[in-house]
Amino acid sequence: MSKELPQRNRGFEETHSDLLETAVKLISEKGIEALSMAELARAAGINRTTVYYHFKGRDELIREVKCWSSEKLAEAFNTGRSQQERIDFITRFVLENPQLIKLWIDDLVSEGDIRDCYPNWDKLVNGISEHFRQSGEGDGDAEVYSVIMLTSAIIGPHVFRHRVERDENIDSVVERFRVERQRLLKAVSLLRI
Repeated sequence: MSKELPQRNRGFEETHSDLLETAVKLISEKGIEALSMAELARAAGINRTTVYYHFKGRDELIREVKCWSSEKLAEAFNTGRSQQERIDFITRFVLENPQLIKLWIDDLVSEGDIRDCYPNWDKLVNGISEHFRQSGEGDGDAEVYSVIMLTSAIIGPHVFRHRVERDENIDSVVERFRVERQRLLKAVSLLRI
């Protein structure tokens, strides 16, 4: 006899998603230090008990925010989009969420399995491996190349906007990164993926 799982409210997933997006907004506006369960409840306009129904505590909330950001970043590598859309998406996401990206970068550079902070790691490596095979570059190191691609796509725009051209508007930075990313991909014959 199978054990029945407790039923959740019909709006559980929607509320959960809304809470994550509100937490992301709070982090982006005020930094990770300002995020608390009480502040999330206040910003979402709900009872703190409801927040605890969705997240056991702040650590779990932060883990889920990191997971959410990884999923958003993974969308940029969705081959259903054009290359320009993918480049623009990730660059804009990085630029519009600097505090969240700092949190994600901290997670990325800490010890542990990369799949914990970037669940689509294997898919990225397999895609690069396939490209190397098809282009006759079977000796290419897909894992190292994937690290280079991932870190430059995430850290590059952040460093540029906050350390090089601090006053440039986001649309301009997105366009500049698209042009140079496409030049780089063309140079290494990856323009079509």
